Amino acid sequence: MHILATEGLTKRFPTVTAVDQLSVTVGSGVTGLVGANGAGKSTLIKILLGLLPPSGGTARVLDLDVTAQGAEIRRLVGYMPEHECLPPDVSATELVVHLAQMSGLPRTAARERAADVLRHVGLAEERYRPVGGYSTGMKQRVKLAQALVHDPKLIFLDEPTNGLDPRGRDEMLTLVRRIGTEFGISVLVTSHLLGELERICDHVIVIDAGRLLRSSAIGEFTQATQTVTVEVDEGLDALTARLTSDGQTVSPQGRMLVVKVLGPETYDAIRDAAVDLDLCLIRLEQGRHRIEDVFREESTSV
Repeated sequence: MHILATEGLTKRFPTVTAVDQLSVTVGSGVTGLVGANGAGKSTLIKILLGLLPPSGGTARVLDLDVTAQGAEIRRLVGYMPEHECLPPDVSATELVVHLAQMSGLPRTAARERAADVLRHVGLAEERYRPVGGYSTGMKQRVKLAQALVHDPKLIFLDEPTNGLDPRGRDEMLTLVRRIGTEFGISVLVTSHLLGELERICDHVIVIDAGRLLRSSAIGEFTQATQTVTVEVDEGLDALTARLTSDGQTVSPQGRMLVVKVLGPETYDAIRDAAVDLDLCLIRLEQGRHRIEDVFREESTSV
């Protein structure tokens, strides 16, 4: 089952086309929507929520038409916006309970659900404090909690790691992955940080200037390449010279070498060189494609 589908979807503003003839389908699980800032990600989500009318084309979310059934879509979908939007003078509990009731939950059920989701996102102890005193990471967790409180079938998370330090990003990404696996809620998560989506998504959609560049399962993005990455403690220049003299194709990249795999003999050459030169081998890793390769290929084809 497709959780959403677009056909020729377009959104034009007076000075820019934010979404350009976008045709894509998304299945269940965790789907990443990746693109640079200004690529059209937030505009697309607002269209899918029925908050912004498209200029052309069609879109359906949970088999509901975005132009005619926006209110029903918003009852079934959770939304975590990108920008700061929390009232500073209420507690997380008050806010999440209020939004749960707006989604149709009775007050008792809303309070129970609010306590559950705030605990799930790691705010069990701080949930009665005013949101204005929260750190950026805590505010992001409140936004995630309110997106989950009404037990949606699908959630849209718009740049959920914005403003977070590395530890905060890791914790948020772990939460997002849990939502898609343990909670059974489908997720569409946007990010301009390509490596984040590789870690947590089942499927990735890549857009640029509102146009679809690629839509694939994550495994297709990260297929093995015909290269191997080699890292040694010391002696990189000597290793480069040795492998080159052995007929290997070597490309230094910082403290590592990328070696083209010509066949099993490439691995033998690396092993023998490391032994003969008495090198400490830190890494020998099969090269893999990455999401950013899609952007690189697109730029070289223009």
